[in-house]
Amino acid sequence: MSKQNLIDQFRTFLPADSVLFETEDLKPYECDGLSAYRQLPMMVVLPKTEEEIIRILQICHLTATPVIARGAGTGLSGGALPLSNGVLLSLAKLKRIVEIDPIARTARVQPGVRNLAISQAAEPFGLYYAPDPSSQIACTIGGNVAENSGGVHCLKYGLTVHNILKLRVLTIEGDILEIGSEALDSPGYNLLALMTGSEGMLGIVTEVLVKLIPKPEKAQLVMAAFDDVQKAGDAVAHVISAGIIPAGMEMMDKITIHAVEDFLHAGYDLDAEAILLCEADGTIEEVETEIKKINTIMQQSGAIKISTSRDENERLRFWAGRKAAFPAAGRVSPDYYCMDGTIPRKHLAKVLQGIESLSSEYGLRCMNVFHAGDGNLHPLILYDANQPGELEKTEAFGARILEMCIEVGGTITGEHGVGIEKIDQMCLQFNSSERELFHQIKHAFDPTGLLNPGKAIPSLHRCAELGGMHIHQGKDKFPSIPRF
Repeated sequence: MSKQNLIDQFRTFLPADSVLFETEDLKPYECDGLSAYRQLPMMVVLPKTEEEIIRILQICHLTATPVIARGAGTGLSGGALPLSNGVLLSLAKLKRIVEIDPIARTARVQPGVRNLAISQAAEPFGLYYAPDPSSQIACTIGGNVAENSGGVHCLKYGLTVHNILKLRVLTIEGDILEIGSEALDSPGYNLLALMTGSEGMLGIVTEVLVKLIPKPEKAQLVMAAFDDVQKAGDAVAHVISAGIIPAGMEMMDKITIHAVEDFLHAGYDLDAEAILLCEADGTIEEVETEIKKINTIMQQSGAIKISTSRDENERLRFWAGRKAAFPAAGRVSPDYYCMDGTIPRKHLAKVLQGIESLSSEYGLRCMNVFHAGDGNLHPLILYDANQPGELEKTEAFGARILEMCIEVGGTITGEHGVGIEKIDQMCLQFNSSERELFHQIKHAFDPTGLLNPGKAIPSLHRCAELGGMHIHQGKDKFPSIPRF
């Protein structure tokens, strides 16, 4: 079906301003948060209701038109990159908090609702939504489900998958699936976990039932400065091994400290090679006990300066710098490239030193911010896209970081998903039988391959080209699987 025919069909039930196809209207949608990769979509549709989404999917299915779901566009991976022959389905207008149940401690929300908006709506009941990625003021719950986001609180309170109960999902055919239940557990296969982190490749989420938790009686933060990255990395391991589960634990290296301090003036020690933020929450007695233990551990780990928040304003000020790391990077560099991987905590120092070595090798600065508690790192490679060859160097640098994560027993993703910038490393992370299973799952939910096609699961052909698949005597394994 021609582009004009699709436009005409969509306009039979969508307002004219909800079907975008002119170049200047499409430009804002050409990339997500990773602006290095851009592609104008064929068109953008902006439905307001589930019924409209169903009709859009039915049309796309009948016409074999690819569909890419898009939330707020803040994702830092190239996981929602548009296709020139595809429809970009924006869920930004589905931003209604349908219901808050303070007795059951749940909130039923549409995918366009921001994390922080859930917590703000639940605040009168003394509740909040725990997952808090650095972009919680902008990121949506739909995007969190797509990428299984975590954030500062994830060590103690879990990732998105641990904080949701039920999903309402539409298939490419426009059929409605309800996955999970209002109970804490459901019989049968754990499809909720399968769907969470699937990056829009299996279905379109239209509603999410999230868990809410009571606001703690008290929260207090310890900020420790170190003159050596190794000492800061060891301090993380020491806190965990002492049996303490912090409400949040984050680490920043020297270049990040200087960038955010210049940006926000949070009171960070500019002489420090690394700063560790470690928070305790709970009852007053619990917090007092944990804070004493954390202070002792920081001293024993070689901290050169330790500060403990005296009130809520100071606690938020200490956090402000870490939360502003990404905008601070944008202030000190024309462009930055965010990688995202997770490593065993015991290798934090080793990986940071490895990144520092790669930074010298490629001649590019790199800001390192960590969800130190769960080992999720966010290296921000600073570069200038206007300088010939710098993007290519940055891509190579980022690939080496991901490979290092795999080498130490980690993974190539944390909370930012697997976008086009990581697809080659999928061939290293997973073997051919695992990738075959991915393709089978994809086929079960999306047999025509129209939902976010080509993302996150590399084709067997691509892996073969990269040396990730062995062809014996010219015979392809799994010949029924399409090669792209």
